[in-house]
Amino acid sequence: MSPDTPDANSPSSAQPASAQSEPVLELRRVNTHYGAVHILKDVDLAIYSGELVCLLGGNASGKSTTLKTLLGMLKPTSGEVVLDGEVVNDQPTSYRVARGVTMVPENRRLFKRLTVRENLELGAFLRTDADGIAADMERVFELFPRVKERLNQKSGTLSGGEQQMVAIGRALMANPRVLLMDEPSMGLAPALVQQNFELIQQIHQAGLTVFMVEQNANMALSIADRGWVLQTGRVVLDDTAENLRTHPDLQASYLGTAEQH
Repeated sequence: MSPDTPDANSPSSAQPASAQSEPVLELRRVNTHYGAVHILKDVDLAIYSGELVCLLGGNASGKSTTLKTLLGMLKPTSGEVVLDGEVVNDQPTSYRVARGVTMVPENRRLFKRLTVRENLELGAFLRTDADGIAADMERVFELFPRVKERLNQKSGTLSGGEQQMVAIGRALMANPRVLLMDEPSMGLAPALVQQNFELIQQIHQAGLTVFMVEQNANMALSIADRGWVLQTGRVVLDDTAENLRTHPDLQASYLGTAEQH
């Protein structure tokens, strides 16, 4: 796990794009369909190294489709997915993971009959650097001491909060540069939600670029640098997290109550 190291040119909430040369991950005028159904409509997103950014939206707005398009699980009908300046529309998910883009899926999606250790090892499936894998396993233990205590336990027997730790740890074992997160607070007890966002913030502050789709708009914007709002597949708001938190349209639609996925 060797996240990007922030420097003086890391994006700020005031100037996210101008302080960077090129986005690390980008959607350019992307349209995505499920069969005849038009989901994403001319979506432009740019994620810069060192940022924590979020994507908000209501039911069927296209949030999860955006993640799947970024990761290569869905291919755009038109437009471009760009990773480090390279158009990767035709590259599989495995190529993008090997290039440093990894996702913590919605509801964690652990292999519940496998042990915690086995789940973590699967996160490093595409890697061949044994020393690096061992070092990253130790870093996961430092970040999540509870995970180390549960190493030989079947992951399906863990609590929701523990499963979330394992899911994040598994993603970190891929040695990502960009971590995609799909509804990281979904299914967690209210008492664990704050802890979960503190963990995400801690990972980000260590230098990892994070892009999350989240149902809890207030919590997401409290730790994010920037954000976008999707509405029926179109980006309708794009601003700093601070400005979005006070935007009247967003307040009326999402803030004060957690949106439903």
